[in-house]
Amino acid sequence: MTAPRLVVVGVAGLPEIRAGDDLAALVVRHADPPPSDGDVVVVTSKVVSKAAGLGTSAERSELVAAHTDRVVARRGATTIVRTPHGLTLAAAGLDVSNATAGTVLALPADPDAEAAVLRHRLRRSTGANIAVVVTDTAGRPWRLGQTDIAIGVAGLLPLVDLSGVTDSHGNVLTVTAPAVADSVAAAADLVKGKLDHVPAAIVSGLAHYVLPSDQDGPGAGVLLRPERDDLFGWGALDAVRAAVRRDDPNRHRGFALPVDSVETLVGDALAAADDALVRVVSTGTAWDVLAVDGAETAAVWEAAALVERLRVLAVATRRRLVLRQVNPPALATVELVDLQGSAASTA
Repeated sequence: MTAPRLVVVGVAGLPEIRAGDDLAALVVRHADPPPSDGDVVVVTSKVVSKAAGLGTSAERSELVAAHTDRVVARRGATTIVRTPHGLTLAAAGLDVSNATAGTVLALPADPDAEAAVLRHRLRRSTGANIAVVVTDTAGRPWRLGQTDIAIGVAGLLPLVDLSGVTDSHGNVLTVTAPAVADSVAAAADLVKGKLDHVPAAIVSGLAHYVLPSDQDGPGAGVLLRPERDDLFGWGALDAVRAAVRRDDPNRHRGFALPVDSVETLVGDALAAADDALVRVVSTGTAWDVLAVDGAETAAVWEAAALVERLRVLAVATRRRLVLRQVNPPALATVELVDLQGSAASTA
């Protein structure tokens, strides 16, 4: 049996890419050796965006908002968002590195389509059946550092589902599905390098994953986890923020916009109480929850729901929820206190 062999070669000497440049022709001209049947050409989204003229001088914060489907998490100056593509990236994937000063590069609107165009041009230029992967850099929730992932794919099986296959020990695989395109993107990143001006690479040895020349395949979209299956759809604190808010503009989508002020969150939680059932009255450091006349029975449940939202918020913001002795007509009297210096018992 011949041992598997993978060869990854960077494409050096590419000029600065400008709007209108033919990336396929430039890769073929500078690759040594040029790509051949069964190879995968890997290019960064940055040069695809440059060739497509997607650079702009607009404020980055405004661009992030314009390219955001929803905010996933915020921590200091870092904003992680889900883009209209379905990608979850810092700053919506907007990039200022290796770009003219004052220029921000946006991701292509359809990276799979860009990959397909590049694949067809490579075919026309070389006569060879070559797959294409367009990459971008992403962090990982549980690990430090970044790696490249595939955001556009043409002519390559991006994902191989091995569910139901029996391994050599007789075990039936259940959820095993190698992300081939992401692995290719990460391997190519090792020879590209952001400081070496090598935005493209050729990967050889994966012909068994390359599709026939008349098939572009499903694209990188199959690598995106549907939001309904996302177990980590928010950052840790942002999940709490979503839990205490009912009146968010994005409520129809089921996601809340994060905010940074604890006071704002408390206000949101209180305002979210159904005012047809309960009234919330500030007593200075605490709040009385009162039933609306004629709604006493339902108000008990609404008051309990409000207390639970505040309890979750207290845990997330390192505070304690204290349920005071109830004095009629109040259904509950609650207070959030700092962990330090409080001897009161929590409910």
